Amino acid sequence: MKLKTMKAIVTGGSQGIGRGIVEAFLREGADVITCGRSASPANLPAQCEYHQLDVANPNAVNEFAARVSNLDILVNNAGVQVEKTVTESTDEDWEQVMGANARGVFNMCRALIPRMNDGASIINIGSISGNVADPSMALYNASKAFVHGLTRSIAVDHGPAIRCNAICPGWIETGMLEAGFATAAKPESAMQDALARHPVRRFGKPEDIAAMAVWLASKEAGFATGQLFTIDGGMTASSPLNPGLF
Repeated sequence: MKLKTMKAIVTGGSQGIGRGIVEAFLREGADVITCGRSASPANLPAQCEYHQLDVANPNAVNEFAARVSNLDILVNNAGVQVEKTVTESTDEDWEQVMGANARGVFNMCRALIPRMNDGASIINIGSISGNVADPSMALYNASKAFVHGLTRSIAVDHGPAIRCNAICPGWIETGMLEAGFATAAKPESAMQDALARHPVRRFGKPEDIAAMAVWLASKEAGFATGQLFTIDGGMTASSPLNPGLF
């Protein structure tokens, strides 16, 4: 029960990585609030409070935050992905991706930092795509680089009252994984090649990211702030050579 008596907000907690974090926090004793743009999913754990919220809308975020107090943990997980290059991307794509992934994180941090307890923890979900570019995901790559920079700034500007770190997942088994490989000329071949580049020989699962989130939220991580924690099964540790050919 590492998070017993703590109050946590997890954005985008109805599915994927966010859902994994919600369930892990509940198991560790936290009081969890989550939110998303759609109505509450039917299978959300009963003890989790749900709000319909578009994090890209600053007015909606401010109204939501006004009802929050004594917050210990904020996880900015909500995000979207568009599989396009710069020249293919439209203004609508920009608003969708940068709105949720960049402005949404900014909105939530700006509104909720004043409502967080001393010693609180902010965990932003970045991506390996913020450090190395995945093909045909220009706006997504850029949005995650923003998240990484904002994470460091919050740690510097708001410590010691608040710690702020980012988790940078690699390929995790969610809908985004399938959408990413669908852009390849040969999706199945691309997936097998990607697996060969993982020393652990598997893709990640939401619970892999949730385990790191639990640690970062807990008092055990009291000296960790301003850092980017890559959880990618070792993929970005490798050279460009395909280990499956050696």
